[in-house]
Amino acid sequence: MSPLFTPFTIGDLELPNRMVMAPLTRGRAGDESTPNELMVEYYRQRASAGLIISEATHISPQGRGWFGAPGIHNDAQMRGWQRVTEAVHAEGGRMFLQLWHMGRASHPDFHEGGALAVAPSATAIPNSEIRTPQGKKPHAVPRALEREEIPGVVQQYVAAAKLARDAGFDGVEIHGANGYLIDQFLRQSSNQRTDDYGGSIENRARFLLEVTEAVVGAWRSERVGLRLSPTNRYNGQSDGDPKSLFAYAAEQLNRFHLSYLHVLEALPGHVLATPGPRVTPAIRQAFRGPLMINGGYTAELGAQPSNAAKRTSLRMASHSLPTLI
Repeated sequence: MSPLFTPFTIGDLELPNRMVMAPLTRGRAGDESTPNELMVEYYRQRASAGLIISEATHISPQGRGWFGAPGIHNDAQMRGWQRVTEAVHAEGGRMFLQLWHMGRASHPDFHEGGALAVAPSATAIPNSEIRTPQGKKPHAVPRALEREEIPGVVQQYVAAAKLARDAGFDGVEIHGANGYLIDQFLRQSSNQRTDDYGGSIENRARFLLEVTEAVVGAWRSERVGLRLSPTNRYNGQSDGDPKSLFAYAAEQLNRFHLSYLHVLEALPGHVLATPGPRVTPAIRQAFRGPLMINGGYTAELGAQPSNAAKRTSLRMASHSLPTLI
């Protein structure tokens, strides 16, 4: 039997196999960002995955910025997701909710009164457009978060995690990847702060670690995962030394005993691949928990001994098959 079909334990949750359904944004939740019957059926059909990670779900009105994406910041949205989790569980599945704040990747058209999106720094995503409720527009320059505002944004993640628990999810995945708010704090292209959230690697990782600590405290570590994308250029992201940055972040994350760390870094030849050395091996060396890897893996690659035979790892399915290793 392929190693991909062997059981795996993350935290206190037993998975029947090592294949994970990646978070896949569908844009089907309508103007109110409330999960509906189409979404119930969509996830029910995929319950045989070892684990489902929901599509990215905005944690607050401030964090919203994708047309038709679901939210998890009011009772109606919670109840909509509850119908989803009940359907998945009825089929024997397991499901985490991905917690998402878009930061500068949002647009004023999504916010009451045309309020600016927030970000670590007042720099826009370059040469890029976004689909807003009023049509396609260039990304606007965001407003830099004031130092005293940051604890309130951390609490948005906490409140969303509690609603996800109420909705019946088995856990949550913190979205720290793909040029959204946490990734914007991490990487130099989007973080030009001069306070204790900018500059050094330790400072740029501070927001990530504060969010993780708060979410783990609101639920428990066995039910919290995290997604990072060390070399993904999406949303104008880059960093001068991703290996040092993400190895440091991975080492610091050990103290939270996460359910898993999910790394999106494409294999050479994949559409998302970037030039230069891969960072995932440094993350694997630094992080002592289960590692989920994603970005160009096929069933054959995922089953190779160099990947699947490691006892502490998964794989994933978006453009590829995510896997636990």
